[in-house]
Amino acid sequence: MALLEILKFPDPRLRKKGVKVKEITPELKQFAKDLLETMYASKGIGLAAAQVNRQVRVVALDTRPREEGRYKVEDMTEMEQKVEQPMVLFNPEIVAKNGKTTYDEGCLSVPTYFETVTRYDVITVEALDVDGNKVTFTTDGLLAICIQHEIDHLDGKLFIDRLSPIKSARIKSKIKKFGYPDPRDAESVEDLEAIEAAET
Repeated sequence: MALLEILKFPDPRLRKKGVKVKEITPELKQFAKDLLETMYASKGIGLAAAQVNRQVRVVALDTRPREEGRYKVEDMTEMEQKVEQPMVLFNPEIVAKNGKTTYDEGCLSVPTYFETVTRYDVITVEALDVDGNKVTFTTDGLLAICIQHEIDHLDGKLFIDRLSPIKSARIKSKIKKFGYPDPRDAESVEDLEAIEAAET
């Protein structure tokens, strides 16, 4: 297995759309393992092929609690708990959706930024698993939000595109001008927070 490089906005390669997988080859199975490993190493809960510069419709997900003191198993909904994770979905497609929910989303391709995004509350997903079997399931909660977020990546979209035009433009401009603060560097994070406070 290998860790893959995660592209960061404004890299134009993040805007490329993924192509449907026709056959799940041994190489794609290995890629699925690498995608999961990269996601875990980056402390993410979802990762799309587009984020590592592969234009295929594949996403890796694991929204189960992994860190003490944060999201707990009891916070998962009944529907979430019924879906086996981790999972890799080939050609994922939302075939039914209803309700609305909001969540403060972040992204491995837009590190250190979190914003409230509106998504569908309950979704039904069709996809292929790593063995090429068709899977269909209905879920809600964080898993549903994460799946919608990752499918957006396969269509060349980022969560910041789903914000109001003013807020989206402000964040994109800030990233292009200042880049990303190093999360290990408290001073750079404080600088970013001061800039954000001054603009609100």
